[in-house]
Formats: sequence, structure tokens, C-alpha cells
Amino acid sequence: MTGLVVCVAVLALASAYGVVHQRRDGRVRVRGRDDGKRLGAAELGEELGERATLVQFSSAFCSPCRATRRVLDEVAGMVPGVTHIEIDAEKNLDLVRALDILKTPTVLVLDADGRVVRRAAGQPRKADVIAALGEAV
Repeated sequence: MTGLVVCVAVLALASAYGVVHQRRDGRVRVRGRDDGKRLGAAELGEELGERATLVQFSSAFCSPCRATRRVLDEVAGMVPGVTHIEIDAEKNLDLVRALDILKTPTVLVLDADGRVVRRAAGQPRKADVIAALGEAV
């Protein structure tokens, strides 16, 4: 009987964790650690967008990264002055560590000056990216 109670408790906790994790994954949010951080062409390897820049950190075998690339390319094509830059996380470990990138894909939304205004860990939804751009431009 005790084993059954423990099993049910573990399943309930695991289910609760799964629901919370799924709801948080890919959400675009402000992170206190990003306050004041700026990125430029020297760090990114490309010029910033005129109005905003979507920076995506990806890895070679990340399937959500491919879907994220499509979403960000589409949004950058819809909004004038917005550029999408994809960075290989494995080849840019110093930048990954400096920005506290913990998983791929991670998307940073930069304003015209290169300041990080929003961050999404996981695959963001198109509507969330568009809303985050509204804050950056």
C-alpha cells in the first residue's frame, strides 16, 4: 500500500513539473540578468538591424532550432528594419557563457542600439516574437 501511495505522489509531482515546464518553454520574457547588456556587430558577426535584431542561438542537431529559424525569418521579413542573425552556440562558447545561454534555441530581441530587451529559451511562438518586437522598436 505504501508503494502505491509513493508511486502516485511521484507521478503527480512529475506531471505538475511537466505542465509548468511546457508553459514556460519558449515564452518571451524580460530577464534581469540582461539589463544593460549590449551586443554589436563585433560580437554577432553581422550588422544590427535598423530597428531591431532577432538573435538566435542554435546547435547542429536541434530540431526546434529549425522551426525557430523559419518563424524568425518570417517575422524579420514582415517587419521593416528587423534583422535575424543565427549564431552557432557550439562555435561561440565565449558569447554563450557571457550571455548565460543555457539551451538551444534561445532567442534574444535587441533594440536598435543592441540592448537585450527580451529573451526566449525554447521555441517561441510567432505572436510572442511580434509582441516582443513592439517593445524593441
